[in-house]
Amino acid sequence: MLGKIAGALIGRRIAGRHSGAKGALLGYGVAALARRGLGPLAAVAAIGWGAKKLYDRRRGRAPSYPSDAAPSPPEG
Repeated sequence: MLGKIAGALIGRRIAGRHSGAKGALLGYGVAALARRGLGPLAAVAAIGWGAKKLYDRRRGRAPSYPSDAAPSPPEG
């Protein structure tokens, strides 16, 4: 029920001045898309993030610092 109310509010906002059936259809479509599409979209984003982390780790990227930032060896 809350999804339908949220869909109606979003649809009315998207439709703007031309509200009516168009806003109701847009709201229904947004609610259906959110219900069915956010789970797979989140899974794809999580897999992509994990793959990038693994790729970076395997490449062995060590952070590079300027030579001024490294401590100099003790003199003496």
